[in-house]
Amino acid sequence: MADKKADLAGPGIGDYNELEKILPKDYTSLLTPKETQKAIFAVKNYIEEHLCKELNLMMVAVPLIVDVESGVNDYLDRDGSRTPIQFHISNDYNKNPIDAQVVQAATKWKRVALTQFGMKVGEGLCTDMRAVRKDYFLDHDHSAYVDQWDWELAITEKQRNLDFLTEVVEKIWKVLKGAETHVQQLFPQLKTDKYPSLPEKLTFLHAEDILERYPDLPRKQRETAILQDYPAVFIYGVGWTLKDGYPHELRAPDYDDWVTETKSKDGRPMHGLNGDILVWNPITRRRHELTSMGIRVNAQTLRKQLEITGQLDFLKFPYHQAIMNNEVPLTVGGGIGQSRTYMIILKKAHLGEVSVTVWPKVLKEMCRRKSIHVLE
Repeated sequence: MADKKADLAGPGIGDYNELEKILPKDYTSLLTPKETQKAIFAVKNYIEEHLCKELNLMMVAVPLIVDVESGVNDYLDRDGSRTPIQFHISNDYNKNPIDAQVVQAATKWKRVALTQFGMKVGEGLCTDMRAVRKDYFLDHDHSAYVDQWDWELAITEKQRNLDFLTEVVEKIWKVLKGAETHVQQLFPQLKTDKYPSLPEKLTFLHAEDILERYPDLPRKQRETAILQDYPAVFIYGVGWTLKDGYPHELRAPDYDDWVTETKSKDGRPMHGLNGDILVWNPITRRRHELTSMGIRVNAQTLRKQLEITGQLDFLKFPYHQAIMNNEVPLTVGGGIGQSRTYMIILKKAHLGEVSVTVWPKVLKEMCRRKSIHVLE
């Protein structure tokens, strides 16, 4: 069980000897570096346009830094293992200073921003979000620099259910699959039997079902195993403690609702109005996460989740008070990893082929030996 506990947080493989085995030996990029850049922006433009059309969103500006006192920064999980970069702005000879943080995601900010921009039920926003996550292990699909399409949509109380969540997920999948088809028309070499394209449809499974199927495997190994049978899945209920005593993965208590009781299609009791889209990566031959999303907490489930995680002190923050006092709308939202999406659609072996950031020498040398062109 120790392996299961270690697998709950701290994303990334965590071992460069292990990463050496995962990175392919016979890899050749299907696109040149120049073609790759053209393809990236073709995918980016397609997704932004069609995501906004499908979910009735509009593109808005998003912060890179936030005031610590606002409480809107994202802590990503509940164990405190990933903390934001914080710095002091001495402004006005320290008479009017600000303590600021670099965002780790725009998850909380978006919900408040819906009110700021006067969004009504059925309207939402999408951001071209940039963040820094300094506590990641830097491997083939985790970097300290994070780019996401962070989006949020105002909903009604009646829409806080699995059927509505499923509809939203299917619209997102339609956009991602459409982006793949679009870029393959521009660059036909991307359509190859060596690396299969994304399936037309997602398979929807609950975290509890996957655990039942692979009771002895840690979470990432369970995901890799299930994706060999179903190459694209949405996993419901990420955050609730499962039958083995562990959640599928740790989730922060103050954005996704992972505590609400639900039922499976065959009537079994389940929990959680959230989940992740994962796909099979035919190049690295393992799990590949594209998005984490969900229906957000309301006043009741926020308090319950804070109680479960022992973080009721968060209620002092303006963001949390706004939820408790019903001053922000009920929402569904998520973050789609941009570079992760480019990786899978453009058939790349490493995040560094589509994203410019910092990597350790050991990783750059490993990629060089394997003919993986990491951008610098």
